[in-house]
Amino acid sequence: MNATSILILITIIAYLAMVVFIGFKYSKQNKGADDFYLGGRRLGPFVTAMSAEASDMSSWLLLGLPGVAYISGLADASWTAIGLAVGTYLNWLIVAKKIRRYSIKVNAITVPEFFTNRYHDAKKILQTVAAIVIVIFFIPYTGSGFAACGKLFNSLFGMDYHTAMIVSAIVIAIYTSLGGFLAASTTDFIQSIVMTVAIIVVFGFGVSVAGGWNAVMDNASALPGYLSLTSIHDAVAGTASNYSALTICSTLAWGLGYFGMPHILLRFMAARKEEELTFSRRIASVWVVISMAVAIFIGVVGLAMSGVGAIVKLEGSNSETVLVKIAQLLSTNGWICAIICGVILAGVLAATMSTADSQLLAAASSITEDILTSKFGVKFSEKKQMMTARIAVLVISLFGMIIAWNPDSSVFKIVSFAWAGFGAAFGPIVLLALFWKRSNLQGAIAGMITGGAMIFIWKFVIAKLGGAFAIYELLPAFIIALIVNVVVSLLTKAPSDEINKEFEEVKAGN
Repeated sequence: MNATSILILITIIAYLAMVVFIGFKYSKQNKGADDFYLGGRRLGPFVTAMSAEASDMSSWLLLGLPGVAYISGLADASWTAIGLAVGTYLNWLIVAKKIRRYSIKVNAITVPEFFTNRYHDAKKILQTVAAIVIVIFFIPYTGSGFAACGKLFNSLFGMDYHTAMIVSAIVIAIYTSLGGFLAASTTDFIQSIVMTVAIIVVFGFGVSVAGGWNAVMDNASALPGYLSLTSIHDAVAGTASNYSALTICSTLAWGLGYFGMPHILLRFMAARKEEELTFSRRIASVWVVISMAVAIFIGVVGLAMSGVGAIVKLEGSNSETVLVKIAQLLSTNGWICAIICGVILAGVLAATMSTADSQLLAAASSITEDILTSKFGVKFSEKKQMMTARIAVLVISLFGMIIAWNPDSSVFKIVSFAWAGFGAAFGPIVLLALFWKRSNLQGAIAGMITGGAMIFIWKFVIAKLGGAFAIYELLPAFIIALIVNVVVSLLTKAPSDEINKEFEEVKAGN
């Protein structure tokens, strides 16, 4: 390992040490489950905004999105980003304040608990189903983060993929299990800053090496369909393929996923003050738009750099390492640049860790609070409750490592599937629970099961038919789940007067 690699590694290790320290620091502030899972509802507006978006974007922002743009052009990446930007804004606008207020009203500290308390589900059926959905889809989601870490260290230092992936997973599990929600949120806030620095520096350096912005655009313009929003570039054949209106709608459907993301909804529930969420919304929306736009153009710039021989030509899932390759090139310009490269690559880790820690917490809370405590009535002392929560984090981390074992797995594809799962299973019920008084328990259960099941059915059965059926599974699954929820609610008994009273009080802001 040369001096440059050593400097990069030292910078990354220093970053990892910092987040573990934060975990130790906040471990002393966790007095009970409310602190561990929701931070005592005391997140300020900046931390609420940036931790929500950092936990949302994950390694997908710095690896998946630039990789898609690099290999196929603007269409797929841009329409996905547009859908996500709109979804982000609407989620903050219509869901954030309402779910914080409602979760306080019904005394809920997890998303499944909110569903159960909202509908007065005495048998805890809805809470159990929701917890199972969280575990099913968060394990591969967490695994995608571990896989991204393994790819990073393998690409940088030639380190064995599995060793790097396991070490990264252990670090994430340690600080999450120690510090809980406050540690995760604080590190997410710091990581959002590191991620921002990373994409800006990489973008600027890449444009310079590629010969300037005009050279970047000239290279992209020469590729059929690359800069089009209605065509997609086929890198293998060197031709353009039509990007239909149906495909655009399918891709925009990524935005629907926001309404059902437990780790984002928890940030809303944990906000210190409801009125501060307006400021948080503005911060989050601006950051998301700028960061995704820059990430997309890092892919475009990276392709131009390959064109001039500055970095190697990337194919298949290797395109997801384009930011890493640019950072490595930057590190060859002296020791200061090597340290900057370390910070940039720490940004990739930051993007990964900021999502993985939130997912681990949400999944752990589902096992301990929603299944063991609420469903099966297991009684814990405060000390044993905290220990059980931490053990759950470690167990889920283990399963995530198993999912991430294949080094050829695509971060983008794994995230896409898990995102669809939460969007379809939870999105419709969140919206109806908050805004439709007639929605009832039976409809919620039927809609949730339908949404989760349709993700598998559509992706692995119906989509195989091709043509109009080969669309992103989130769109049809979300629509079908919404319809089922409404129809079953109307066909079964209306909510009780007590439930309706709670709904009206929340609506009135009480």
